Amino acid sequence: MVSFPVWARRAALAALFVFAAVCEAQTAKRFMVAAAHPLAAEAGYSVLNLGGSAVDAAIAVQMVLGLVEPESSGIGGGAFMLHWDERLKLLQTYDGRETAPAASLPERFLDAAGKPMPFMDAVVGGRAVGVPGVLRMLELAHRRHGKLRWGELFQYAVFAAEEGFLMSRRLHEQLGRETHLRRDPAAARLYYQADGTPKPVGARIVNRAYGAALRAIALQGAEAFYTGEIGRDIVKAVREHANAGDLTEQDLAGYRAREREPVCGQYVRTRVCSMGPPSSGGIAVLQILRILEHAEFPLAAPRSADAVHMFSEAGRLAFADRARYVGDPDFIKVPVERLLADIYLRDRAGLIREHSMHRASPGDVESTGTSHFTIVDAAGNAVAMTTTIESTFGSRIMVRGFLLNNQLTDFDFVPRQANSVYANKRPRSSMAPTMVFRDGSLVLALGSPGGPNIINYVAKTLVGTLQWGLDIQSAIALPNFGSRNGPTLLERGTEAEKMLGELEKRRHELEVTPLVSGLHGIERIPGGWRGGADPRRDGVVRGD
Repeated sequence: MVSFPVWARRAALAALFVFAAVCEAQTAKRFMVAAAHPLAAEAGYSVLNLGGSAVDAAIAVQMVLGLVEPESSGIGGGAFMLHWDERLKLLQTYDGRETAPAASLPERFLDAAGKPMPFMDAVVGGRAVGVPGVLRMLELAHRRHGKLRWGELFQYAVFAAEEGFLMSRRLHEQLGRETHLRRDPAAARLYYQADGTPKPVGARIVNRAYGAALRAIALQGAEAFYTGEIGRDIVKAVREHANAGDLTEQDLAGYRAREREPVCGQYVRTRVCSMGPPSSGGIAVLQILRILEHAEFPLAAPRSADAVHMFSEAGRLAFADRARYVGDPDFIKVPVERLLADIYLRDRAGLIREHSMHRASPGDVESTGTSHFTIVDAAGNAVAMTTTIESTFGSRIMVRGFLLNNQLTDFDFVPRQANSVYANKRPRSSMAPTMVFRDGSLVLALGSPGGPNIINYVAKTLVGTLQWGLDIQSAIALPNFGSRNGPTLLERGTEAEKMLGELEKRRHELEVTPLVSGLHGIERIPGGWRGGADPRRDGVVRGD
């Protein structure tokens, strides 16, 4: 039986009635956590206050996010983690990305006529479910960097699941827009009323099934998830869905998290490091930053059409390379060094002109639904972790109170590409948890959800802090903009819309759209740390 210590009860009850984030830069001297929901931040803060490590706090944060922000991440999904060991001055990156079942074939997402399926036809149901990786990854990181007992780190989430949390406005709105989740009986009972409408803001959501699953994992470790009754229930739900998948108990039992080499590069007298393949995020972020440094035209001040033009053009070049060259390094050779080589990026930067190139081609290097949180503990160790179930509410399949991912739709639907589906392969990601170092010391850690837009969100914030000299909160709050090698995207409802006329003169094809990042970051300041949370979500910063 998992007992509930005083810290878990007090922390849960203290945060129970918080609905909105306080989006002002927060400072602390000893430790800090920035996460996408007040309950999750409070759980991480409580663990750090007990003397826990950054990884200990990350486990507590993730377990709560799976409860209160189910549309974005959870134990049915995957994640990437950067970990900085302050004493050893060592950066390690952990890969908890989902894998395709052993029965997967490259034609998985083609219809009877051999054409790519409509996206939502692929997303909803068992076909898109990959082997979840987040728990194996967290267990691996905890063995190496944990200080508190594994089971103790689940107690906050168990208490909040069984006593209930209050429906936030953001979750209520997401449920209202969702058309598929209410067809799942367990999810319908948990989140919806008898008439099919979401439970109201402020309703108490009690998820005892999730609490019971966490109790088992707390007592038995990740093995309780990957084998036994939980694993059997996952496989049954995937294989018996109308849009069935081919996940097996052997796929679950055989999953292993991996340690990967980080990708690093220089930018504005700092060393920027992020996640390497199978994520494309780190490479693309570094390419954008270095292309901006090498460009013939200097990067203009923030909130200007010139800055948006330069940033979007750099993004087009990076996304063209991403599509051509990046996939799972266990299956293809990813030319990381060549993609980040100075001479190559100088050539790419030379393609930027006064007017938009509209669509970039990949360079020649051959001869080659999501959340984020950031944590710094009292010893100066840090975690930047981006975690996801892919689409909002994942595959819309709920098992034991948590949602399963639809991560396999991150593969290319067309066979014979760098990122095509293959047995046991990990799909390419855009997640880009990032750390920045100066003179060997950690000065900044950040990341964001947002699908392929993650790359632009993170790069924008790095430009804001390192190039424009903004504090982390101000850089996060800047309007979002950029290009994924298509239209230039401007965040709806922000001052970015005022740039339409100037960008049209530069021949940009423009799209004004919601760009809902979920950036969370922590930066070093004299005497301690300063944190920032994205005003577009429910995140907060907690520190001491």
